[in-house]
Amino acid sequence: MSPRSAAVNEEMRRRSRHRLLDATVELVSERGIDATTLGDIADRAGSARGLISYYFPGKRQLLQAAVHRLMHLTLSEALERPPLPSGPNAGREMLARAIDAVLGLAADRPGLMRAHMAGLLHPEGFIRCEEQQRLAFLLRQTVERYGSPEPDTDYPLLRALLMGAVVAQLLPGAPMPLERLRAELFARYGLAWEMGMPRGERPSGGLPRPLLPEP
Repeated sequence: MSPRSAAVNEEMRRRSRHRLLDATVELVSERGIDATTLGDIADRAGSARGLISYYFPGKRQLLQAAVHRLMHLTLSEALERPPLPSGPNAGREMLARAIDAVLGLAADRPGLMRAHMAGLLHPEGFIRCEEQQRLAFLLRQTVERYGSPEPDTDYPLLRALLMGAVVAQLLPGAPMPLERLRAELFARYGLAWEMGMPRGERPSGGLPRPLLPEP
């Protein structure tokens, strides 16, 4: 029997890693981060416990990578959903889809996203893994397509605004409704309520002035 090629070995490692990430998302969504052990994750993924240590230093790093992958896949699916936007408002539609994808994750997986946001407040902060880099690339590309004249400045601002909106949705005892947060973000970027993937009805009340004028 001939040995496996380097490409085959790399694909097997990729699939093994992805199974661990998927299992982390499933278990933390079901049980919470404290009730989920690395052994539980390995069992759900059908992997050896020691394999986790090969890819990740610990549970916190594993969780961040898992959630960043989920966010990347969710965002990618939203941006690529047909029909693809075209015309002068295409960039605005893409930004609307991105905002809705992130806010939707907080609404659909509150326990998972709450654990993720808590982990980001750890002194180490963001973990520079490949999943985080893919997510960052998509968000920065969306800002560029939106028409930002300074994407290096506006991308971190969008990231901060989305993180703030997610925290506001998940704040125990005083959560803000998704519709209100969406309206604020859409008004800030000059996006029509009908763009993206709207949930619920647009709330009434004053909204901030858009950063960019309507085309």
